[in-house]
Amino acid sequence: MQADSSVALINANYNSSLGQLKNSTSSDTNDVLLKEQTDKFEAFFLKQILDIALNSEEGDDEKSLFPKDAGDKIYKSMYNDTMSSALSGNLGLSEMLYNYLKEGR
Repeated sequence: MQADSSVALINANYNSSLGQLKNSTSSDTNDVLLKEQTDKFEAFFLKQILDIALNSEEGDDEKSLFPKDAGDKIYKSMYNDTMSSALSGNLGLSEMLYNYLKEGR
């Protein structure tokens, strides 16, 4: 059995980004916060896509990633959250949105 350290990792990442914000200028702080928000938007967008993609396989129990049981929806949601967070910032949507919003200031 493996311990879930995702909450600890999220907390560590959050605290390290706060430390970076304290040592930066106002413009740098705004850029960091904007990048963080565009990454979160990309993660949300990816989660929506993963929810749709994984719900399409509900009819096939043999091909399903998670077996049917009492907590299968929770497992799917947790899996989609983790995958979307891991993939966010790498698809280019976040960077494109960041550049567009930064130019608009």
